[in-house]
Amino acid sequence: MSRIGKKPISLPSGVKVAIEPGAVEVHGPKGKLRQMVPPGISFEQHNGELVAKTMREDPELGKFHGLARSLVANAVRGVTQGFKKELDIVGIGYRAEVKGRQVTFALGYSHPIVFDIPQGIEITVDKATHITVTGTDRQLVGQVAANIRAMRRPDPYKQKGIRYTGEVLKKKVGKTGA
Repeated sequence: MSRIGKKPISLPSGVKVAIEPGAVEVHGPKGKLRQMVPPGISFEQHNGELVAKTMREDPELGKFHGLARSLVANAVRGVTQGFKKELDIVGIGYRAEVKGRQVTFALGYSHPIVFDIPQGIEITVDKATHITVTGTDRQLVGQVAANIRAMRRPDPYKQKGIRYTGEVLKKKVGKTGA
């Protein structure tokens, strides 16, 4: 069995869980999330804790045991605290601004890029160069941040582009003439 899968998920106050066959629905102060569960894994609720169990003794279920537990734990954390990714825009004339449910980027191309904000995601722009992506679904927050970063990948040589806050750009090691 998986070590991660054995750990119980503590449910904070204000979080309600509905366990269905093949899915777990989590309701909390920031919204609700429905997380699909791999076949062969079930969840039980005891004393304010959620426990993942395998339905049969099969070594192949070990990998899904930990996966299912992590996905449901992320859903519980998402509806209570939420998730956040921060990006920085670096470059002369590079900027972004939010207009309604769209973000307009000026990234050195001949035209502005308009990015539609998906449902369940909030994007804020500070000082036109710092973007914060927040939401309840961890996978969606990470995917939206990755899509924004892909608009102008960071160049390690010119140090320009969109990068995650704190990301270190590494240059490739040059050849030595030996």
